[in-house]
Amino acid sequence: MNANAEAAQAAEFDEIQDESQPPSGDVNLDVILDVPVTLSMEVGRTRIPIRNLLQLNQGSVVELDRAAGEPLDVFVNGTLIAHGEVVVVNERFGIRLTDVVSPAERLRKLK
Repeated sequence: MNANAEAAQAAEFDEIQDESQPPSGDVNLDVILDVPVTLSMEVGRTRIPIRNLLQLNQGSVVELDRAAGEPLDVFVNGTLIAHGEVVVVNERFGIRLTDVVSPAERLRKLK
């Protein structure tokens, strides 16, 4: 192979390596700040047969897998991000975050 071909291959390889490197400096998050996500709170879960599900009516009580007073789970797009407790503000329900899952822990759970 001649010197020009080797230099061209080396230059192309260097460009590929440079593109795979994370950008230097601060990351601009402005491009994602207006992307909507689904935020949901989960009090608890249970599994019941369809027969029992069909028998539910107003006033029925469904036992969940959590004890009263345990924190709620807060999910963003199905990923656990925090735990919290129910609060009432101006006659509306809300949630006070009591524990936020660290970004490292969230990434570990995705793998």
